[in-house]
Parts: sequence; structure tokens; C-alpha cells
Amino acid sequence: MTHAAILEIVNIFGLVACIVLALSGWIYGAKFLKKKNYLLGLEWWIVAFSATNFVSYMLTASNVNFSITMFLDSFSRSFGMPVIAVIGLMALTHNYKPSAFKEVMLFVLAFAGTFVVFLADFFQEIRPYFYVITWSILVMYLFYFIICLVRAGEAFHALATTITAVVSMAVAIVYDFFPIPGDDTHMIFMTWAFVTWGYAIIQLYYAYDALERAQKVSIGSFIPARQ
Repeated sequence: MTHAAILEIVNIFGLVACIVLALSGWIYGAKFLKKKNYLLGLEWWIVAFSATNFVSYMLTASNVNFSITMFLDSFSRSFGMPVIAVIGLMALTHNYKPSAFKEVMLFVLAFAGTFVVFLADFFQEIRPYFYVITWSILVMYLFYFIICLVRAGEAFHALATTITAVVSMAVAIVYDFFPIPGDDTHMIFMTWAFVTWGYAIIQLYYAYDALERAQKVSIGSFIPARQ
């Protein structure tokens, strides 16, 4: 098999993985919005929109689509997942639900911060380290979320979320620091990243749903005991 044929197969796998990521974001973002968790729902949609633009870039080679994807990728790595998604998950772990105004301001400030991270010259050298640090914040919170799942008796989702935390951290580290040998177009890495992020989007929804159900059962069983 020629190098060109192998490259074409890699690109096809990458395209399929990116389409799956986009669909996962759109579908499970809508599911979070139905739960009235707008932080998680909109962040999932931002990931979906980013993936959709990358699909368009792969099919058309449009620089506009590529630029949108890179900016939104920076958004999710800098603030979307480590800040907005964490606060969204805190609706269960800390019973914290910010007001609509605070939610809007979170997105406004996150986009403003992303413009600095993505465009400022002084961020050029430290940007990869910043991404790893911010993603580490997300992973540390996820381990707390995992403990909550274990305490709720959701061992399966605790294990599945542990996989999310570990593999996504590996992706964050490899992203800028350890290029895969022979992966000149970065599509082998991107395929792995797309699959990881798609899995994370789906698994975190079901883990959230499981913990939410467990909390409702716990509250329901506590109320009759007090009567």
C-alpha cells in the first residue's frame, strides 16, 4: 500500500471521527439544555460547532473554517471545559446554579479571555503550558466528580469517567508536546483526540444523569423517613 493510500485512509478515519464528535456535541448538548443546564449544553454545542467547522475544512480546505475551529478549540481548552463545564457539573456536586446574568457573563468573559490567549503575542510561548494547566484543573475536578459517583453507588459511571479523565489528560499533554512519529498531517493524533472528546461528551452526560437520579432517589427516600 502506498503512502498516499495510507494517508487517505487516515484522513477518512479522521473525518468520520470528527463527524461523530460533532453529532455527539449537538445531540448531548441539546439533552443538557433540556435539563436546563445551559452551561454544559452550550459548551457541548461550542465543541460541536468547532467539530462541524473542521469537517467543512477537511472537505473544502477553507481557511475560514480552520480558523474558527482553532479559536473554538482554544476556547474549550482554556475556559470552556475547565471553567464553564466544571461550574455546570457543580449543579450536582455543590448544588450551585448561577443566575442567568452570571451564565451570560461567564461566556462573555471566556470569549474575551480566549481572544487574549489565542491572539496575544506574549502568550505565544506559554500557550501550550497554559492549556495543560487549565485542563489539569478540569481533570482534578473530574476526580472529585468520580468520588461523588462512587458514593452514590454508580461504580460503572465512576470507572467510565475515570477513563475520560485519564485519556483526555493524555491528549492534552501529547497535543503540543509529543507529536506522534510519522504523523506529518497530525490526523492520527486528531482522530484519537476526536474519539476521546466524543466519548467524554457522551460519558459525562450519562454520568451526570446517573448522579442526578441517585440524588433524587436519596432525597425521595429521606423525606418519608422524616414524616
